[in-house]
Amino acid sequence: MTPGNPRKQVFRIGALTLAVALLGGCDDAEQAKQDSATRHYGQIAFEPCTLASGAGTGNVQAQCASFEVPEDRSNPDNRRIRLNLAWLPATDEGAATDDPVFFLAGGPGQSAVQVWPVIDGAFGQVRRQRHVVLVDQRGTGGSNLLACEPPEEESAQAGPVDAEALAAFAQRCAEEVSGRADTRFYTTTDAIADLDAVREAIGAQKINLVGGSYGTRVAQQYAKRYPQHVRSIVLDGVAPNDLVVGGEFARTFEDALALQSAQCRELPACAQRFPQDARAQLGSLVEKLRAGPAQVEYRDPSTGEMRTGTVNAQTVTSLAFLFSYMPQTAALLPLVLDEASHGRYAPLMSLYELMGRNTAGSMARGMQWSVICAEDADRHQDAGAEGTLLGPDVARMFFAACPHWPHGGRPDDFGAPLASDLPVLLLSGELDPVTPPRFGERVLETLPNGRHLVLRGQGHGTFGLGCMPRLLGQFMESADAKALDVSCLDTMTYVPPFTSFNGWEP
Repeated sequence: MTPGNPRKQVFRIGALTLAVALLGGCDDAEQAKQDSATRHYGQIAFEPCTLASGAGTGNVQAQCASFEVPEDRSNPDNRRIRLNLAWLPATDEGAATDDPVFFLAGGPGQSAVQVWPVIDGAFGQVRRQRHVVLVDQRGTGGSNLLACEPPEEESAQAGPVDAEALAAFAQRCAEEVSGRADTRFYTTTDAIADLDAVREAIGAQKINLVGGSYGTRVAQQYAKRYPQHVRSIVLDGVAPNDLVVGGEFARTFEDALALQSAQCRELPACAQRFPQDARAQLGSLVEKLRAGPAQVEYRDPSTGEMRTGTVNAQTVTSLAFLFSYMPQTAALLPLVLDEASHGRYAPLMSLYELMGRNTAGSMARGMQWSVICAEDADRHQDAGAEGTLLGPDVARMFFAACPHWPHGGRPDDFGAPLASDLPVLLLSGELDPVTPPRFGERVLETLPNGRHLVLRGQGHGTFGLGCMPRLLGQFMESADAKALDVSCLDTMTYVPPFTSFNGWEP
């Protein structure tokens, strides 16, 4: 549910030890220096490392380790896999509490370790007195990654463009990973058992769970299974346990478009510049391109070189959907659609290429299939998507791999809501196209000590917006969502739609 940018791998200083060993060992002084760099958190030995992303954010210094778990817990003597961990010690270690924060990444398919540098700034206050623990969920990042390279002709896109090709790709990928992974054991249920094993190993009796998007499912499932080990929960971009991931995108996207169009109508300059609302404008363009794709000459967004390509209906809907995640990109949508409706497709194509490159490789495709095929596919119903821009084919494509991807199952109570007295802070962006505020309201119904904050004019993911970093710190300190003074969020507002490529009206 959460697209992201490609991330670089974690660089381990511990590799120096291996290099010295290969050269014939080291003297006692060198060995002592290496040993002094190793730090233990409970039973796990960590070594210094640098977390980096490819998104232009700064590096984050951390401690890294691997932690071995059984792939199939019903057969613990069989294959074992290594989980990739990172530990960010509290910045004031002398005052550190004994209840760390576990951050749970989205997707499904994102690596928590690789995502963290992008969001680290939002947790400055949280990290003053709390350690942060990152566990790459099995099948992602450095935890026995389940990913395959798509065919060369699809490498610049998110994946195959039709169900038959996607099924063939999944079948090939399953064969590729079968020698090192049994993909039946890469579900959310397996992942929360891993999280608890890490919790026990570091010696924490209670932890604070912070989940984003799909990570909110992981957090809720963990709290249902291990409530005695949870102190507090933060859910950002809330996915109810009974939500079919991918099954409601067509409808939630329509709702987000309607809200964006309403915003434009309330601004005189926008209403005058774009008399046709975004939904109608997008619908007209999609119908036109379904009747006949357009050839376009455009500038490569990376090199500036001129290229030629084909714009079709899928190009337009994909770009519009990705743009809707953030208000800053959604603000460009009316202008780009207006240009395209007049036959000027170059800006649309350049942006489509740029978004595709930024999101390519950010999800572990195989791990995603292991999750959604076990937990969502058989619960999906086509009803509700007819008449939408994305239509029912989007969800069908989402699950097209499942007949060819070996997958497990889920507990009988998997879809039941989290009913708990735990303190829970729920966060939603008003314009979120995949986890709208009404999802957060549903989850709140069974959380008497929960509180749901809806950030005006915002999209998917709110950790770092406005005064949220300060509120996160206060919530972690008090574990009382209802006591928070959230008046600082009143300054949140809408991003005006661009009326030209120079920006919006002053």
